[in-house]
Amino acid sequence: MREDSAPAPQEAPDGLSDAGQMLDLIERAWERSRDAFDTDPVPPNQTRVMDVVDRMPGINMGDLGRQLAMAAPSVSRMCDRLQAAGLLRRTSTAEDRREVQLRLTDVGAAHLGVLRHRRQQFLRETMNDMAPTARRALATGLSAFCEAAAAPPQTASRPYGHRRSA
Repeated sequence: MREDSAPAPQEAPDGLSDAGQMLDLIERAWERSRDAFDTDPVPPNQTRVMDVVDRMPGINMGDLGRQLAMAAPSVSRMCDRLQAAGLLRRTSTAEDRREVQLRLTDVGAAHLGVLRHRRQQFLRETMNDMAPTARRALATGLSAFCEAAAAPPQTASRPYGHRRSA
């Protein structure tokens, strides 16, 4: 029996020890790619808002909050900042003037385009340095990870108060 109370890391079939080793790999990859994924001058959380609005033009505030798993006041404040920076436009719907639709401005779309281009260029250059089998394994693994992350939780509680959006 171990003297400390921490459980021994469980060895996965592929040789990686649990989430700890995987987290270390993700953190190292993130550090090496930090410049490519920098969102300046827009903070990352506001960039997430812009990304959702770009994928779902005309989304309303409530749906945006659900997509981001964020409370309405937080979403509203972020949209206020994006609108003040000229990156986001709010318009009322013809059917209900109280409902607000969100769209990126041309400046917002251009900023997001620059970010995506820089990220794609970094990924393309990095993947070109990988063997074809490693690229396929990465794509397969990331797809499986995204599917697993979208699956309903296996336990009743989630750590750190994280919620899954529907």
